[in-house]
Amino acid sequence: MRLEKKNAVVYGAAGNMGAAVARAFAREGAHVFLAGRTQQTLDAVAEEIIEQGGRATVTPVDVVDRAAVEAHADRVVGEGGTLDISFNAVGMDAVQDVALVDLEPADFLAPIMASAQSHFITTTAAARRMTAQGSGVIVLLSATAAGESRHRMGGFNIACAGIEALNRSLAGEVGPYGVRVVCIRSNFAPETVPELSESDEAIQPLVRDTRLGRLPRLAEVAETAVYAASDGAGAMTGAVLNLSCGALVD
Repeated sequence: MRLEKKNAVVYGAAGNMGAAVARAFAREGAHVFLAGRTQQTLDAVAEEIIEQGGRATVTPVDVVDRAAVEAHADRVVGEGGTLDISFNAVGMDAVQDVALVDLEPADFLAPIMASAQSHFITTTAAARRMTAQGSGVIVLLSATAAGESRHRMGGFNIACAGIEALNRSLAGEVGPYGVRVVCIRSNFAPETVPELSESDEAIQPLVRDTRLGRLPRLAEVAETAVYAASDGAGAMTGAVLNLSCGALVD
């Protein structure tokens, strides 16, 4: 198991993306600490993990409450001895399909501010404890909006670009202490919206933009998160992993 004896915090663990990554971490041997706002939905994910033989601990945490995030990180270290992996799957709301010249400043700034605050609080909480112990991996989640020329996205693309900038900056600061920071840049995964399917006309422009003729699957994002957090990716930090199905080609 690639994550055996690791303690992994997953923020936004009750969402489709967070739950998929939490399940994958647990299958690979990690003790998964599920954090999010709603106890009931977190409990459902934990029950599934435990039924499959994994380990999961639930704590309601608001990621924009720095004191709560810090206290939770202390509890993880107190219970597990280390905080080895941090993954933030908390989403952001963004007004899209409106030209920038017609967008209200508050609507433009909302996803930028929410994403920056959430990721700053969670990554720095992890970084403090990981640098003290001399090891750990922080995995960030971005989107293809950070690197593509698609327009009418409001502040979403800037929020995603900010996550990737944080990835590079934090990697430089914590690398000398044995801590890695890796970002996953995923294309839109239809499974994150239950009422959608990849055949729906609304997302066909996204499909047509890819070289593979499809969009990424949650299992692929989760597997990439496992790899990024594992010793197999030990030489990787400050990197952005491209899961765009070829929509973006470097």
